[in-house]
Amino acid sequence: MTKKKKIKQPWPTQDAMAQIYEKNLWGGDSAEFYSGLGSHHLELVFPYVDTVLTFLKAFKTPPVICDLGCGDFNVGKELVQHSKKYIAIDIVPDLIAHNKKECQAENLEFQVLNIAEDDLPSGDCAILRQVLQHLSNAEIKSVVEKLYRYKYVILTEHLPEKNFEANKDIISGQGIRLKKQSGVNLLAPPFNFIVKEEKQLLSMKHPDFKGILVTTLFKTY
Repeated sequence: MTKKKKIKQPWPTQDAMAQIYEKNLWGGDSAEFYSGLGSHHLELVFPYVDTVLTFLKAFKTPPVICDLGCGDFNVGKELVQHSKKYIAIDIVPDLIAHNKKECQAENLEFQVLNIAEDDLPSGDCAILRQVLQHLSNAEIKSVVEKLYRYKYVILTEHLPEKNFEANKDIISGQGIRLKKQSGVNLLAPPFNFIVKEEKQLLSMKHPDFKGILVTTLFKTY
């Protein structure tokens, strides 16, 4: 008797993220794929891009960048030319297919991966821009274990302005911890990300949302 081959089921997080784009839950009714205000408002995008480019231009040899949760790639496309290779990853297949059509470069590669469950490509620098804030603690812990393969990690998180209890758990999806007066701090339990250096690169506030967007550079080795 031959064994039936198991059919791999879609990841629950993949379904949740696909629904966000299908129903335009992050806005952008006129766009086929739209990753939200944080990826499109010029007052947020320009300072972020300028800050990251300053970091990238300091390398004698352009680094290999892994964009873990690239979204609609409105931000990532501005960084590609300053990398040796840019690997843009997202969990939604249709989104990645769209990005492949819209953005092309010799050093640019798109991949469909679940960053919590799948092996990640090697690189010099990982970028996580407003990604972990949408994931459960269990998924974040899984991601953190893989970040040590990158010498640098550039992390952007949407955080409460005042003191808050870090890392309250949520169900993965559209929402973030801000409604629980919480936010992601990778150095705190239960993640306990061990780094050699930590430097805040940018902190931004916008009148259209509560809290602040904080971008931090971590050096792991």
